[in-house]
Amino acid sequence: MKKETFSVKGMMCAHCEARVTNALSALEGVKSVKASAKKGEVSVKYEENALSADTIRDTIKETGYEVLS
Repeated sequence: MKKETFSVKGMMCAHCEARVTNALSALEGVKSVKASAKKGEVSVKYEENALSADTIRDTIKETGYEVLS
């Protein structure tokens, strides 16, 4: 199990947080997601053998937000 925090630009409100959380939660291997518009970050706990950090970054981008790290 790995926990990683991504800096995300563009989240402004609870709706943005929910959008990112729902998209990431749908990925196989994701155990938990905590998105914070205020901090501009998304923390994801996931199984590294089932999912890569690049896939998480791509999913965040697909929801319309920019991943800074």
